[in-house]
Amino acid sequence: MSTPLEILKSVWGYQQFRPLQEEIITSILSGKDTLALLPTGGGKSICFQVPALLEEGLCIVISPLIALMKDQVEQLRQRNVQAVAIYSGMNSKQIDILLDNCVHGPVKFLYVSPERLKTSIFQERLLKMSVSFVAVDEAHCISQWGYDFRPAYLEIAELRKLIPDVKFIALTASATGKVQEDIIEKLNFGGHNVFKNSFVRENLSYSVFKEEDKERKLLEILKSVGGSAIVYVRSRKRTKEIATLLQKKGISSDYYHAGLPQRERITKQDNWIHDRTRVIVATNAFGMGIDKPNVRVVCHLEIPNNIESYYQEAGRAGRDQKNAFAVQIYHEKDIEDLKRLVEQSYPSLDFLRKIYQSMANYYKIAIGSSLMASYDFSLQEFSDNYGYEPIAVYHALKKLEMEGYIQFNESFYNPSKALFNFNHQQLYEFQISHAALDPLIKALLRIYGGELYTNYCKISEPQIASFLAVSVAEVKKKLNQLHQLGVISYEEQKETPQITFLTSRVDASNLPFNKEKLDFRRKNDLKKVEAIISYVRSDRRCRMQLLSEYFGEVSDRRCGICDNCLNLKKNDRASFYYESFRKEILDELLIETLNIEVLIERIGASKKEILIQVIERMLDLDEIMYNDEGRLIIKGM
Repeated sequence: MSTPLEILKSVWGYQQFRPLQEEIITSILSGKDTLALLPTGGGKSICFQVPALLEEGLCIVISPLIALMKDQVEQLRQRNVQAVAIYSGMNSKQIDILLDNCVHGPVKFLYVSPERLKTSIFQERLLKMSVSFVAVDEAHCISQWGYDFRPAYLEIAELRKLIPDVKFIALTASATGKVQEDIIEKLNFGGHNVFKNSFVRENLSYSVFKEEDKERKLLEILKSVGGSAIVYVRSRKRTKEIATLLQKKGISSDYYHAGLPQRERITKQDNWIHDRTRVIVATNAFGMGIDKPNVRVVCHLEIPNNIESYYQEAGRAGRDQKNAFAVQIYHEKDIEDLKRLVEQSYPSLDFLRKIYQSMANYYKIAIGSSLMASYDFSLQEFSDNYGYEPIAVYHALKKLEMEGYIQFNESFYNPSKALFNFNHQQLYEFQISHAALDPLIKALLRIYGGELYTNYCKISEPQIASFLAVSVAEVKKKLNQLHQLGVISYEEQKETPQITFLTSRVDASNLPFNKEKLDFRRKNDLKKVEAIISYVRSDRRCRMQLLSEYFGEVSDRRCGICDNCLNLKKNDRASFYYESFRKEILDELLIETLNIEVLIERIGASKKEILIQVIERMLDLDEIMYNDEGRLIIKGM
């Protein structure tokens, strides 16, 4: 029997656990429901993946993020661990085969969205599965007090009725005390078993700068601090603008957002991860699940909607425990824009019903149909078709998603897949009678092997074309022929954003909304906005103290490295020298008026920084002033 550390070494190649990981793993292995709070980069996935490999059966991982599910499945497969994911956009046959493999095959991890749990096909197969435990990722989504509430998370605890003896682990990077209690209550934990790492990051310096010219300040920061960097902005258009500006200033940079083609996103991300690109300018679609330890700077050019998002995104800097910087740059207009954005994100109930009805008309969906059905969706095309403003439609879709009626995937990507419907004998007979298609069938078997008989396999038309020395168009044409003839099930790559109906379509006029809950969430979101505004405007409190206190971790210890702590040190040092320097300054100015550079040179250039602070204080106190020639004089003389 392996130990957790042996599994960690053999599968992941790590020599030791990060703080709290081993304790969390031990808790799960001892059969206890467990809540794990680890900051961004703290290694949450290891906490459920290691014990799952030590126990019999498979681990069900519940996650709201398709991209994160796919990333983790791919990473596990690269380590020769059997893992699958079920998400919106897959057809019923694909889902059926994957669930069968979870019942009868060697699958160790099944990743699913919370919406999938209540479907009859999932629940029927779940009863036949050998489940070791359930991992609930992004567990803060269960709480209406959190920043990313998902109604489907409230139904996760229903699994306990189907698999009553199975333990749960809930994981999140950021949750206030109230959210932690909510997670424990809503998941029906058998006890208060919480492992919480400190929110303090000793190596991470937080700074906030109020600037009229934010781009100038960004350039100054990137020129003074070397190494890899992320710059976060709010809009897709802005990512390209800022990346172009940086390139013109000689800084290696690129842009990233969810609207880019998958191949382009992978290339940009790969170039940044391997330091071929120094700075990536991105929307918050970037960074989730990426393990890049040597990020030196994370800079926000707009204020995030809440402290939770800011803490997670800023926490992508300095995961290698070396000094790193989290910087927020803003000006006053950003604050008003943020408040207005939150208000705009809560459209009227009439408008929500109108958008829902328009979607039903758009896709010709009858009342009572389309449960868990997915459709290609173009925000611009849909908006143009009905004369809506795209931003208004976007906010309405997000609220319909928050209410649990739809799922809106903006950056959906499904690679091409194929599955043989014929057995070996049938396929052999077909190849004899269809010589023109025989080379393609042989190529498929040569490249992808026997798994094509049992699973949908990810295939690459360009790779097949290269193998056969034909065009990609020819390969696609023949794959579609095989599909039409029933030999294979072939699904061509899809990148279009998707809308999935999570419930059967209802009459829009009767679409039930809980106005009180929506009002509560709007007020809660506004409170979170006020909290982050208070954070950025604070010019005295230690930044790390402010962030830690927000999450319920109170300490009188200052970090000593944030902008406010450094300013306090400067002020304290200036205060120590104030009286002696003040006298010297006044003595010099009694003799003659001086510009500031000459004054500093005469008194002591080696203490220039402190002298400037003393002079600034004397100017504030009206002891001295500048004359019309820009020289310093004693006021009243």
